[in-house]
Amino acid sequence: MTEGGTTMRGAAGGAARPYWAPGTQILWRYRENGGARIHIARPVTVVRDDSELLAVWMAPGTECVRPVLADGTPVHQEPLATRYTKPRAVQRDRWSGTGVLKLARPGEPWSVWLFWEPGWRFKNWYVNLEEPLVRWAGGVDSEDHFLDISVQPDGGWHWRDEDEFAQAQRDGLMDSALAGRVREAGRAAVAVIDAWGPPFADGWENWRPDPSWTVPSLPQDWDRTPVHASP
Repeated sequence: MTEGGTTMRGAAGGAARPYWAPGTQILWRYRENGGARIHIARPVTVVRDDSELLAVWMAPGTECVRPVLADGTPVHQEPLATRYTKPRAVQRDRWSGTGVLKLARPGEPWSVWLFWEPGWRFKNWYVNLEEPLVRWAGGVDSEDHFLDISVQPDGGWHWRDEDEFAQAQRDGLMDSALAGRVREAGRAAVAVIDAWGPPFADGWENWRPDPSWTVPSLPQDWDRTPVHASP
């Protein structure tokens, strides 16, 4: 099987290898909230993949899929009161600005993203609260949980998108039990930040992509149903 022109390697005898080799191109996807369709798909390149961590690089200019309102209006331009109730569609677009390094530990209900300013000046970490990633042959899938945490280079942090988190509950996209689990996950992430545990203390802000890597292509079947998915 190929993703973005890169072959997914198999173990001896044709069995799928448990981890992707560095340089493998896969999809990082999110399901729509309150539904089963994929509404975000981003081709990425594997930096590291093992029992402790999946790290991937989303290069500048990568063609992605993002949600929009049915009339093509960007979601963030819609007033919050109707942002999650108006009909939606998806749209192909390209990632603007600098690239993003995404880090996720198996089974953890968040991933950590690193952002840089032009010239590789480190900007910040971003903790994206989400369902633990589920792996499949072509990549990983999750569901976003609205609430996020921004972490500055000096270790200071603040909550992000609390208004969206509250609105999603009002609109029935998450019940009180799920909202409670998301808050609990957020507090657990804050404990890691306050202790300056991994990945914050691991030097990822000094990482740079392999210059030989090409920008992955968005496959036509980016929304295909995974087969043999696993945590």
